[in-house]
Amino acid sequence: MIARSVPLRKPTFAALRRLGAMLGLVALSACAAPPAPPETASAPVAETPTPMRPTPIFVAAANPIAVETGLSILRQGGSAVDATIAMQAVLGLVEPQSSSVAGGAFLTYYDGATGEVSIYDGREVAPAGATPALFLGEDGEPLPFRTALLSGRATGVPGVLRMLELAHDDHGKIRWSGLFADAERIAREGFTVSPRLARFIHGSFPQTGERDFRAYFTGEDGALLDAGDTLRNPAYADFIARLAEQGPDALYTGPTAQRIVARTHEGPLAGSMTMADLAAYRPIKREPLCRAWRVYMVCVPPPPSSGVALLQLLGMLEHTDIADRGPGDAQAWFLFAEASRLMYADRDAYVGDSAFVDVPIEGMLDPDYVARRAALIGDHAGPAPEPGVPQGAQLAGIDATVEPTGTSHFIVRDSYGNVVSITTTVESIFGTGRMVDGFFLNNQLTDFSFAPVDDAGNPVANAVAPRKRPRSTMTPTILLDGNGDFAGAIGSAGGTAILAYVGKSLVGAVDWGLPMQDALALPNLIAKGDYFFGEVDKFPADVRAGLAERGIVIRPGQGEDSGLQGVIMREGRFDGGYDPRREGRAITELLGD
Repeated sequence: MIARSVPLRKPTFAALRRLGAMLGLVALSACAAPPAPPETASAPVAETPTPMRPTPIFVAAANPIAVETGLSILRQGGSAVDATIAMQAVLGLVEPQSSSVAGGAFLTYYDGATGEVSIYDGREVAPAGATPALFLGEDGEPLPFRTALLSGRATGVPGVLRMLELAHDDHGKIRWSGLFADAERIAREGFTVSPRLARFIHGSFPQTGERDFRAYFTGEDGALLDAGDTLRNPAYADFIARLAEQGPDALYTGPTAQRIVARTHEGPLAGSMTMADLAAYRPIKREPLCRAWRVYMVCVPPPPSSGVALLQLLGMLEHTDIADRGPGDAQAWFLFAEASRLMYADRDAYVGDSAFVDVPIEGMLDPDYVARRAALIGDHAGPAPEPGVPQGAQLAGIDATVEPTGTSHFIVRDSYGNVVSITTTVESIFGTGRMVDGFFLNNQLTDFSFAPVDDAGNPVANAVAPRKRPRSTMTPTILLDGNGDFAGAIGSAGGTAILAYVGKSLVGAVDWGLPMQDALALPNLIAKGDYFFGEVDKFPADVRAGLAERGIVIRPGQGEDSGLQGVIMREGRFDGGYDPRREGRAITELLGD
């Protein structure tokens, strides 16, 4: 059976006010509205935000081919979920470094008719044969990350297709078989390798030395493909044709499933996945976590997603004067960095699969606890903060999980008012580098802590266990206004940095009143433990100097950067944007015009 939970009912304005008061956050006001962007700001998207009409649609994704596929489905009268399924199939082809039909995803859904918000959890799970020693060597010590991520042990039982099937059962309007024409055609005819994909093909990632990777991306001249070359994938086209006809069974049973199992059982470090593991996978429909922030209700996935940490970060920032500052103020970035460090300390200690560990969600979001954590922000950055002790917390081990960045986020709003905010991933760049039927296998199990206990012997919440979902930083987010209506959506790629990327962008769009495009383009700053990573050259010199005076020296960060997509409603208009660090688009269109 497919596990389900009751989605959040459309909250009344009075209920939102009561919840905001209970949390000690800013009460929602009937006349409150998000700040208008400055008149001097740059245009937010490829098209000027369009006034709301009966049939406006919106699509934002990191790849323009996927955006056009989503728009095509919506123009046919398809739902947001229909478009999402079609886009995922295309993204697995044109952006294989980021997602795969053999990966996982979290989907946050807003129902335009009922105002309900629900979560679809398509996170991968560990095979039944996995043990806490999965990533320990013969000496009992954690394996080197590079060794683990290329191994057969790294691949979790894929979840995204079963999750999308569940969402389609609930919200689809076009038959499943009618959603894959673009993906199959593009795979057979080929597509032009983009500059970004070429950068990863020629990158120095461990996967680029794997035989499947080299065979797939090597041209007839014996050289690796480059930007402008045509890439065809007939194996993927054949699989997509079967997926259209058979549904997700095309992956979870039969010859494709056999090939997945066989490939993961090859060395080095063979995995334990079986056909039974694949057949047994079930997505979960979960209740969202929603909390008041500024004039919004922010809804995110619960554990094993890290949405609770994003809510905690926003709550802590409400106890500062960051909203009275701006992107050119070093103190604003200092406050953001220090709140981030506190948030990550708690997240790493307590968040895991709630079916296996007790995650103290209510304690982490308790207004008094959030206020106490925020009060630890001083005038100068000190040593790495320790996790707090929220009510309901058990002694937790220190988690040193590495979270790579092979992920993509996209947003779809259909003509019926339904909205999808989805983050999808293959884990590291190109997953394990191993391929089956034209797609890469995930290395999602490396999101578990390699060590089941810390040096003091305390159990780690995110330790490996059979059939357990690894903790995820993926946090597809939806905002509601004071009436419970859709007010925005946002999410990002970026591994552990997703929380910082999304938090930064919400501060920029809401607290500082920037157009969403400008908020997404703000420089990234990831502060965790003793490390401060970010886009050094994008910060003004005086901001860098001001941060240095406060004990924060920013160093260059992750290679893949962020992958933000976002939209916010401003006076009935879509103000949407895409991450300029990728090749995406954000398009609003009025059907029938």
